[in-house]
Amino acid sequence: MWDLVVVGGGPAGSAAALGAKRLRPDARVLLLDKADFPRDKACGDGIAAHGRDELALLGVPDLIADYRPTRRLTVISPGGARVTATVARPNHVVPREVFDARLVDAARALGVEVRRHRVRALAPGDGGDGHVVLDGVIAARAVVAADGANSAVRRLIGVPATPEKHVAIAVRGYADVPPDDDVQLIAMQKEGWPAYAWSFPVGDGTANVGFGMLLPRLRATGLPGREVLHGRLAELLPHLPARDLRAHHLPLSPGRPRLGAGRVMLAGDAASLINPLTGEGIYYALLSGRLAGEAAVLAAGDPLPAYRRGVRKALGRHLRTTDVLARAAQSPGFIDAAIATAARRGEVFDLLVDVGLGAGTVPLPLAYAVVRRWLADGVRR
Repeated sequence: MWDLVVVGGGPAGSAAALGAKRLRPDARVLLLDKADFPRDKACGDGIAAHGRDELALLGVPDLIADYRPTRRLTVISPGGARVTATVARPNHVVPREVFDARLVDAARALGVEVRRHRVRALAPGDGGDGHVVLDGVIAARAVVAADGANSAVRRLIGVPATPEKHVAIAVRGYADVPPDDDVQLIAMQKEGWPAYAWSFPVGDGTANVGFGMLLPRLRATGLPGREVLHGRLAELLPHLPARDLRAHHLPLSPGRPRLGAGRVMLAGDAASLINPLTGEGIYYALLSGRLAGEAAVLAAGDPLPAYRRGVRKALGRHLRTTDVLARAAQSPGFIDAAIATAARRGEVFDLLVDVGLGAGTVPLPLAYAVVRRWLADGVRR
């Protein structure tokens, strides 16, 4: 009998395994993934300061120390407002092929067993002793489903998929940039808003580049998705021809995510824990995975309630904030006002970064300042 079985070896899954083993080194933890590592994963590759905080809590503070920190960020709003500033704490850009493999290796080093396996079935165990059986042969007292946006385990436990209105689709590739390029760029597009392109320099002469938009907006174009996504990326970043383009879905947080059922806890993308304003998901994945792994060993009799409490305490106010802001951001004018205000007020820039890449909330005075700018711009038009 395994104390914990984790399905999915990405950041959420590895964080769950690490979190459990750090709290209870004698816990029997099994990590399953359908692929061998290292493997590529379509993603923006950005790891913000909050994500590095989670790595420290997981006992691997230097996991990405060999990658150059990125200290500057440029954001261009749908209407052309621009802000370039130094972030309060630097970000990193680490290809997922590297990042995920290092996390899996760290889990293995703590005694986690790692197997290549695709989960196809899940059922309660016999005997009423409170366990789950995967594929008829793997018994576990708790399961963490960290198997991504198209989570098989989520379907198996009957948790509905993220509504299409909360799903984005993005295309990601890599482009050559000057080795000293150290500015992360987010360039928003008014057509089909919400939509934006990005360029995140890795520090080795390449940058992760991509373009994303809401799935309903993409379908409304009536054009093939590949044509729209590739075309708009080339339009917004014409100086950065991309290679190795791959598309991926992003189930965005609706504000109150479904976190599991029975003895199964959903973490990361499988729980729709992706920031609806920016598409950032690695911090949420590391945090939710860690909390799920800790709950599995600290509340072994009934881990899901403990996990829910942990997520609510860590992210509750933040997720409600991003839900409200995502609704307001349906108007590109609101984003124009926010970026214009951030260009004039450093504390607003820092706050937007914290909300978009971390667990920040918005104090009412700053919210009022953005709304006043938004309304004033509307009157001038």
